[in-house]
Amino acid sequence: MRFVDEARIQVRAGKGGHGCVSFRREKFVPRGGPNGGNGGNGGSVILRAEARLLSLYDFRLKRLYEARNGQPGMGSQCDGKNGEDLILDLPVGTLAYALDEDGGERLLADLSEPGQEVLVARGGRGGKGNEHFKTSTMRAPRFAQPGEPGEALDLRLELKILADAGLLGLPNAGKSTFISRVSAARPKIAAYPFTTLTPNLGVLIDEFDPDRRMVIADIPGLIEGAHEGQGLGHRFLKHVERTRFLVHILSIEDVNDDDPWAGFELINEELRRFSEELGTRRQIEVVNKIDLAAPERLEALRERARADGRNVFFISARENMGIEPLVAELWKLRDSMETHEPLHRSLTAAPAEEDDFEDIEVIYTRE
Repeated sequence: MRFVDEARIQVRAGKGGHGCVSFRREKFVPRGGPNGGNGGNGGSVILRAEARLLSLYDFRLKRLYEARNGQPGMGSQCDGKNGEDLILDLPVGTLAYALDEDGGERLLADLSEPGQEVLVARGGRGGKGNEHFKTSTMRAPRFAQPGEPGEALDLRLELKILADAGLLGLPNAGKSTFISRVSAARPKIAAYPFTTLTPNLGVLIDEFDPDRRMVIADIPGLIEGAHEGQGLGHRFLKHVERTRFLVHILSIEDVNDDDPWAGFELINEELRRFSEELGTRRQIEVVNKIDLAAPERLEALRERARADGRNVFFISARENMGIEPLVAELWKLRDSMETHEPLHRSLTAAPAEEDDFEDIEVIYTRE
């Protein structure tokens, strides 16, 4: 499956049907009068958030979407049929921007909740038939109203992943290994940087309550200068914006004993430069790959964390060490936040390049 987080499409609402010019003609009924029916309304274009979808790939294959036109009116006061609305299902987390002729754009819809619907192009109104225009002084109107055209828009669709927790850190920090341990996601794992090129989603299910779930997004590794587009840059920083809290993972290989938390601060500075609000997002700090460290060095780092007042979790995702306390902290932080707390919606991210997309590991669950 292709993961596409950017697409441009054109939507056209249906035209309204024309009103009918008709007169009643029956034997022994002279001057029966006008009886032309009204035209039907054109169908509208509606965007709907669908939880099962994870990519905008289909909208790269088809660019034009048109609703049905309304049918014209008929004689005997028969109104034309209304055109059917066109409902476009989009992944939850999609932003829809209307593109103006001057090159600007405006936000039309933010589909952040499953089932949410937004009307973006209204269908044209059907024309009135001549029966509508008869009066005491104009008993035989020989005209009807034409149907109105429907609205047409050029849209830019941008997908920002919605998740409870976002995993971030320097390249090769072990984020993919961690998500493979706590969910059934099977992302690509290798011993070199930038193994993950697209976001991976996993669903963590409470073993005591199967209905209690947490969505975790594995964001590709960030480097210094990411806020300016360096590395994978803007394209994936925008996905971090749509998470409730962050799990910041640092490999023990990137820990300097003189300044052990420099790796955390480097990424945090990139977050602040990209979005001031994002720099203050609640996060859990994790040092991974502790199986590579000598016991005395690991204990010294634990003491340093306590002395610095940092609640750092030390784990080895590969060896499954320290995972349970970290998962318990994830649930604790998630439950401490309001269930209906709105997700953050900063709109600072730069658009992705037209052909900038790769494969994605889609949603998995772990029973």
